[in-house]
Amino acid sequence: MVEDLVDPRRHEPAYMLPEREMLEEWLEFHRITLHLKCDGLTDEQRKRRSIPSSRLSLHGLVRHMADVERNWFVRVLLRQPDTGYHFATAGVDDAELVPLDDADWAHDLEVWREACNTSRTSASHKPLDYEGLRGGQPCTLRWIYIHMIEEYARHNGHADFLRELVDGAVGW
Repeated sequence: MVEDLVDPRRHEPAYMLPEREMLEEWLEFHRITLHLKCDGLTDEQRKRRSIPSSRLSLHGLVRHMADVERNWFVRVLLRQPDTGYHFATAGVDDAELVPLDDADWAHDLEVWREACNTSRTSASHKPLDYEGLRGGQPCTLRWIYIHMIEEYARHNGHADFLRELVDGAVGW
């Protein structure tokens, strides 16, 4: 049993950082955490829906977060509403999560990584008070960072349980 999932790139941000750096580092921490929860597993293990009442799998969470990244950093922040989805289908609940029978892990992981890179680029030259637009309402980059940290933290909690049920690995 793996007692901890470790990656030298992942570390808690320092306690005393400028606001933007702290937000960016916590978001990166959670992105790396999601990847670590999927690392070292087979395709079948990543696709496994270990909780019978749930549509969640580790593979599906990565696909979901690719769409979440695109939504907040492209649609909202850059105000580009007609960008489509990577995996979700409008009007079809949880299409990014299931079915995964034909899903390709290497491809989907790369789509998520590129979505994260696009998010970094989209935000890189904008101040925290920069206003994107969501549902006709202004939404600051600061709010987006905080929401994304919350979104990853919530799904990383799901990933903790999913990974433990797949192979017993636990870690923070």
